[in-house]
Amino acid sequence: MFRKEKLAYNSLPDILYRIGDIADRTDTPCYLVGGYVRDNLMNTPSHDIDIMIIGEPIPFAKLVEQELKGKNFVVFERFRTARLELDSSQEETTVVEIVGARKESYNPDSRKPITEIGSLEDDLSRRDFTINALAVQLNNEHRNSIVDLFNGYDDLQKKMLRTPLEPHKTFSDDPLRMMRAARFACQLDFQLDRQALNAMTDMAERITIVSRERISQEFLKIITCRKPSVGLKILYSTGILGHIMPELNAMAGIEQVDGLGHKDTLLHTFQVVDKLAEKSDNLWLRIAALFHDIAKPVTKRFNKHAGWTFHGHEAVGKKLCGNIFRSMRWPLDPLPYVQKMIRLHHRPIPLSKGEITDSAVRRLMYDAGNDLDDLMTLCRADVTSKNPRKVQRIMNNFNIVEKKITEVAEKDLLAKWRPPITGSDIMDTLGLSEGKLVGIIKNRMETAVIEGEIPYDREAALEYIKKTYREMQNS
Repeated sequence: MFRKEKLAYNSLPDILYRIGDIADRTDTPCYLVGGYVRDNLMNTPSHDIDIMIIGEPIPFAKLVEQELKGKNFVVFERFRTARLELDSSQEETTVVEIVGARKESYNPDSRKPITEIGSLEDDLSRRDFTINALAVQLNNEHRNSIVDLFNGYDDLQKKMLRTPLEPHKTFSDDPLRMMRAARFACQLDFQLDRQALNAMTDMAERITIVSRERISQEFLKIITCRKPSVGLKILYSTGILGHIMPELNAMAGIEQVDGLGHKDTLLHTFQVVDKLAEKSDNLWLRIAALFHDIAKPVTKRFNKHAGWTFHGHEAVGKKLCGNIFRSMRWPLDPLPYVQKMIRLHHRPIPLSKGEITDSAVRRLMYDAGNDLDDLMTLCRADVTSKNPRKVQRIMNNFNIVEKKITEVAEKDLLAKWRPPITGSDIMDTLGLSEGKLVGIIKNRMETAVIEGEIPYDREAALEYIKKTYREMQNS
């Protein structure tokens, strides 16, 4: 049961050894389990501490709370689990979950497990992957010894993801594990076992019984990885992506007419997300990269003179993006930002061709607002040509646009273009209440500033709206 390898002496927080001492006094087999063991063996920081005992966990957890002065004690009766916070040092607080070993069974159409008291093997066998089915004993007799019932240690060395049981069984018990497989492959840079991949393909449709909230959480974790395409490609190749995000799945493939084909939009999108991930940790900018061409499948047309066109895909993409946000139960606060990035992602490119006017640059600066830098980062990531000369030419054009933005910003004495007066200023100055008329006057004033008809100046803008209002009254 125990491997000859052990964790290094004192490689764990002292608070865990003190819990092991309490387990010895109560004659309780006690193990550190889960991701914390995996991360320790990989020399990776981890904060999720799970302790499993053989026996009743709640009385044991209460004893730990009393002796180690724990706080924020919470019990989850259904899962025979207690959570508490322990002071592991003068400056750090450690959150610990204490659970009793259990075995689980499932009805085929339910994700709610039927749990029973189980053995160490029962508990470890129900884990998702062998690398997460490792345990470390905290009792003094075999302290720091690694329990490895499913060769998880070897899989860790091989960077291989395998399931402890037959993969169809493991994934059927909790289909979200299929998405976790994609996430761990992406997050840890591990290979997925061929049997596991085949099972995921066989069972892709079963992901639909999992709540959208849980699916969304795993999906966003994939997007935060260093190279998100690794996990996204697994979801696509197994068919899972088609069940959780059909709009994205529809981007795959190359259609040909008269010998002319367009590029595989899904493959291009994965490349864009990876390139952007190299430059930014902004989750919602990465999501914008994922969705920037989301409407190309529905706007795709073939013209015998122009070839393939995708007219209006930015505007349609804005609507599709909102549908996906609501379907995935994502927070709606970042939605306007993501939609803005989708709507504007083609705007900087035409500016790099020919003479760039101050007014065109101001319009871009105004529309992008404080997100202009993010937009330019997305636009640069959107260049995925295999022709290095073409890439260099486009990047040089972007440099020209950014230089012009800097020049206009310095000329206008502001870092990001914003109108010199607000709607509230217009209402106060003209004695108007909120309504359509205020919006019309504001748009005319903004255009006048952008086009250079009036200077970027508060007083000039106020005089302009007064003049405009008088003209509207007299017309």
